[in-house]
Amino acid sequence: MWDNFLITLSIMGKGMVGIFTVIIIISLVVALMGRFGSGKKPDEKNTGK
Repeated sequence: MWDNFLITLSIMGKGMVGIFTVIIIISLVVALMGRFGSGKKPDEKNTGK
């Protein structure tokens, strides 16, 4: 029984590392999109409307 518990801990640890990695990747992509996409396009400058 102890062996099964250790196997499940290993599987759970791998799953948690995978979820954590995906969250970091998604947050980095969103941060990069916000940094590079925040510039205004030339036709949007002071149109007076």
